[in-house]
Amino acid sequence: MHLKSLTLFNYKSIEEKSLEFDAKINCFVGKNGIGKTNILDAIYNLAYGKSYFNPLAVQNIRHGQDFFVIEGLIEKEEREHQIVCSLKRGQKKILKKNGKPYERFSEHIGFIPLVIISPSDQDLIVDGSETRRKFIDSVISLLDPVYLQEIISYQKIIQQRNALLKYFFINRTFDAETLEIYNEQLSSLGQIIHNKRIEFIKQFEPIFNTYHEKITNGAEKVIIKYDSQLFENNLEQLLTDNLAKDRALQYTSVGIHKDDLLFEIHDHPIKKFGSQGQQKSLLIALKLAQFDFIKKQSGVAPILLFDDIFDKLDAQRVEKIVEMVNDETFGQLFISDTHADRTEDIVKKTLQTYKIFNL
Repeated sequence: MHLKSLTLFNYKSIEEKSLEFDAKINCFVGKNGIGKTNILDAIYNLAYGKSYFNPLAVQNIRHGQDFFVIEGLIEKEEREHQIVCSLKRGQKKILKKNGKPYERFSEHIGFIPLVIISPSDQDLIVDGSETRRKFIDSVISLLDPVYLQEIISYQKIIQQRNALLKYFFINRTFDAETLEIYNEQLSSLGQIIHNKRIEFIKQFEPIFNTYHEKITNGAEKVIIKYDSQLFENNLEQLLTDNLAKDRALQYTSVGIHKDDLLFEIHDHPIKKFGSQGQQKSLLIALKLAQFDFIKKQSGVAPILLFDDIFDKLDAQRVEKIVEMVNDETFGQLFISDTHADRTEDIVKKTLQTYKIFNL
């Protein structure tokens, strides 16, 4: 599988651009602010129907314009597929495959497996638990469309239960039977999601450990832990035990929507006790493990986007990544960098075919 071509109209800073790609390595080089990351983000948009960097879709329309269009030609299983993602101000975003619009974007997730490694991944360490839950859910959803629907259903029920709790508070009333319906639905769905997350971490952790050891030469050990309230009790009991608290807060305070992924180095949170270098190693290992997990489960090498990471890494880490490209671990790569000479020196070492786009 690889992306053969990309055409952009009014996407972020780009007025109009058409590009044809190498099946292996493609590099976008130029000064900061020239639009390198915007091209990578457009490729991400083709895979997920949204921007990696700005979730407010309308803000991705070029300033002063009324719409954007992203068109990509994907070759997969010896067939070509045209993917189009477009948005016009005041209207809903449209995502089409081979001319046919998707009724739900979730139906497209997994068709183009893709992993991005970017400086903004630091959010996985410094942000709250929601960012890390999204990471877990995005990986599982790529391979399990049912899981994605389960997550969407769970979130809808949480919204409905929260609205009911708020109604109880405002109107000084209470209906235990109606609340119990939501509790039963949440408990059933929550346990299914919880079990799938446990299974994911069980399979994912050894892959992560392998990549982390490669990147750091085994010099440091990072542990990832799945943290969930459901290890303490089943969700139905947790909802019952926290009813008074939920009524006072007017929202659901327990459940799998509070789960987290913990990163520890020497038994301490890497967020507080890890150096910048240790945090970078963790993030790269995490994303490469994501890549490897998807590849092993699906049999397809995801498209891999490297956004400005060679500018943020020391020579040793770059060398490790180049070694992995040489052993055919990766499929198609897209790289953005500020230094053309450095980029060409790096990709030449891979002994793979490549194209460099000077922007």
